[in-house]
Amino acid sequence: MIDPISEAEYRLRLANEHLGRAEAYYEHGDWAGCVHYSQLAIENFAKAIISVFEVPTWSHDPSNQLMNVMNKVPEGLRGLVGELARLSHEVAREHARSTYGEPSSLLTPGMLYDRDYAGSMLNSTRRARDIAYSVLRQLGVDI
Repeated sequence: MIDPISEAEYRLRLANEHLGRAEAYYEHGDWAGCVHYSQLAIENFAKAIISVFEVPTWSHDPSNQLMNVMNKVPEGLRGLVGELARLSHEVAREHARSTYGEPSSLLTPGMLYDRDYAGSMLNSTRRARDIAYSVLRQLGVDI
């Protein structure tokens, strides 16, 4: 059996590692790398909350699962959880695009992104981090 608190802590460590990689790739001008690791970070910040209630799935889009646990979250936190679900859904498609590009158009990942887009992804990732920590603290998870 998985310990929910240990799983949440693991997901936060994982998400923070991905965020660190995203920031490093951004600093080096690797926009695709930044987007790739930003998506993974947002995914795992969402899964940190999910893990308090149930085992996260392997999906790169945890938004449905996050929405399904929303009724277990105190009403005052539902807006934040909904915002994180929206963020994770919006960036889920970037997992495949930042890995494979757009093969049908013969575009590699490096051809798809620019500085502005990567910067926007980093901002979304930092927002996801802030939401995850706020929700988990308010749920009484000692992080």
